[in-house]
Amino acid sequence: MDTTVDEIAPDVYRLSTWIPGITERGFTFNQFLLTGDEPFLFHTGQRFLFPQVSAAIERVLPLTRLRWISFGHLEADECGAVNLFLDSAPHAEVIHGPLAIMLSLTDMCERPPVAAPSDGVHDIGGHRLRFIATPHVPHNWEAGLWFDETTSTLLAGDLFTHTGQCPAVTESDCVAPALEAEGLFHATGLTTNLTPTLIQLAEWNPTTLAIMHGASFHGDGAGQLRSLSDGYAGLFGAS
Repeated sequence: MDTTVDEIAPDVYRLSTWIPGITERGFTFNQFLLTGDEPFLFHTGQRFLFPQVSAAIERVLPLTRLRWISFGHLEADECGAVNLFLDSAPHAEVIHGPLAIMLSLTDMCERPPVAAPSDGVHDIGGHRLRFIATPHVPHNWEAGLWFDETTSTLLAGDLFTHTGQCPAVTESDCVAPALEAEGLFHATGLTTNLTPTLIQLAEWNPTTLAIMHGASFHGDGAGQLRSLSDGYAGLFGAS
């Protein structure tokens, strides 16, 4: 396994590991590093990936400079290595929504987590980040995503998950592959909250979608989000 590093937007780096044997075409696990005065890591990967992911970060900046760690929700591939990163980066803190902190993170993290601003900007010096609570979208009660106003990048987590080896960035449609993967995994919470949340995310008009499993998308991100909503409604009857 090899972890590659690609800049998918200005000072936004995709750290990607393709693992064979998960589906017929394999599966990518991606983390995203935003550089700036206070570098920000979205996703840590599982614990077994820590040596590779930390080495990939070192190709961009010293690991000890890492200041913030976040993730979409609590799963091993999202945050399994969080305490290994906290041990390696002495000034790093986990930042997430209050619900995740109350439910799990206060107990789980070796250092106390920090609550994301509810209606404000988390400025890391080079990127202006907004936390968007997305309960049960695509899954987990505490789910939440980040939008970088500076680069118009949505850190999209498990949204648009698709399988196989793929380029770092694509301008091709991500909806059809995502719906195909949904038919395989059945991972999305098909609740009445799904469509309103996807429409809310589309209103930020992202031009880059930093996708955790698959290629990142560059182009009309709002259109992709609305089409994904329509696809869920059409295929699964999500309202």
